[in-house]
Amino acid sequence: MPYVLAVDLGGTKCSAAVVDRKGRIVSSRTAPVDLSSSSASVRQIVQMAKELAGGRNPNRFFVAASVAVPGLVRRNGTVWAPNLPGWEQMPLAKHLKRWLEIPVVAESDRNAALFGECWRGAGKGKLDVIVLMAGTGIGAGIMSGGHVVRGAHELSGCAGWLSVSLNAASNASAIGELESLAAGPGIANTARKRLRQGEASSLSQFDPAKITAHEVAAAARGGDQLASEVLHSAGRLLGFAIANMVSLFDPEIVILGGGMSAAADLYFESLRNAMLERAQPLAARQVKLAVSELGPRANLLGCARLAWELSGVHTVGRERR
Repeated sequence: MPYVLAVDLGGTKCSAAVVDRKGRIVSSRTAPVDLSSSSASVRQIVQMAKELAGGRNPNRFFVAASVAVPGLVRRNGTVWAPNLPGWEQMPLAKHLKRWLEIPVVAESDRNAALFGECWRGAGKGKLDVIVLMAGTGIGAGIMSGGHVVRGAHELSGCAGWLSVSLNAASNASAIGELESLAAGPGIANTARKRLRQGEASSLSQFDPAKITAHEVAAAARGGDQLASEVLHSAGRLLGFAIANMVSLFDPEIVILGGGMSAAADLYFESLRNAMLERAQPLAARQVKLAVSELGPRANLLGCARLAWELSGVHTVGRERR
């Protein structure tokens, strides 16, 4: 049975998987990203491919490969990824094709998640889908009428730059207003700020510099009021952002993914109410909001689908309504 190689290259970790044409992950590897040089992570992907191929030449095991990157892929194939050293114009697919001797395609992580959700997730069978990825950063994969919205410069979906508040954080001009307030680091910063103001919280037991959104979510699950309020506030801001996208694109479904989706039960109602308050009323009443059930597999499955398309082999489960 033929397989493809799917790789999710992030700013801190790299995951690679062997995927069949039904979207089943046969085996996988995850490791911290090698940031020692601009080419280190490329060599790392090649090594992971060899390991997943059982020591065989990858071109005898995989028919194609696809890589999701934390940035943008230009139409000339070069990658810009600000969290990877020297990746201003990295010809990633070209390098990997030479080393692996198979067809390779690179895609932005937000669009990879979109493809994954539309193949094997909550977006299956739908033509108008938005996947909002909220984690360390915030981005959106957008499908309208069955076509991915990319923009003139491959920058569509930079949802972290949406303006949703009059109280932008100090780093909003560098990473975007929504991202500065509602991504994982923004949530942690808000919690730290309130602790410095003397508010009571179980989070005060931690070194403030080491508080992350994970600790905030854990505290909220334990009944901590400050942590709950911080998450509800972030949920409302995400809801305002979704309202803007619902009003612009009138999607059938908006799927919340990324690391913050694991804590969605703590703020989802605030998110939904904020969307209903601000979105175009007819669109707001008809759009479905969902939390991804694929989790970190969304990017890998999206890459797998792209790799299968590149290979020319028909995948299973891509039916459209």
